[in-house]
Amino acid sequence: MKIAIVKYNAGNIYSVVNALNRLGINPVLTDDIEELSSADKIIFPGQGEASGAMRYLKERNLDKVIRDLHQPVLGICIGQQLLCRHSEEGDTDCIGVFDTEVKRFTPSSHEYKVPAMGWNGIYGMKSKLFKGIPDNEFVYFVHSFYVPLCQYTAAVSDYIQPFSAALHKDNFYSTQFHPEKSGDAGERIIKNFINI
Repeated sequence: MKIAIVKYNAGNIYSVVNALNRLGINPVLTDDIEELSSADKIIFPGQGEASGAMRYLKERNLDKVIRDLHQPVLGICIGQQLLCRHSEEGDTDCIGVFDTEVKRFTPSSHEYKVPAMGWNGIYGMKSKLFKGIPDNEFVYFVHSFYVPLCQYTAAVSDYIQPFSAALHKDNFYSTQFHPEKSGDAGERIIKNFINI
């Protein structure tokens, strides 16, 4: 099975490579259209800033390529946000798989820090991605922006307000949290994606 990781202007991609290596998978890290199109599964991970990441993708036509993929795709963190229609970060038009906006967290009191960073529970899961994952399992988040609850929400978490911890539409799956940094639960979620 060929697993491709989208190489673009974002950080933290190598932690996903390492997580797959631990599962005995040697992924291809690429921004080559042919390699992405021919992969069995694609992971679109990263940390970074939306406008710079989208600029890199558009310059290489990767935004259109990703939108038209038919194999299973997993977006992680900014990967989830870039799969949405628009982000408040840099007033950025994104790829548009999920017809929803990405919003900036606005702290409602001094106890809430932005970026939201650390372990948080997820619940209300409805996707093959979460097979065997119990409600309120803790996973690891680092983010200043979030996707509100919407028709594509596949898991929920709470920080300041409930938000989409995961999305799902057709062959596109995504998580706001980092499964590659989420211990046994995260490893199970990655395995579930590989088995889809």
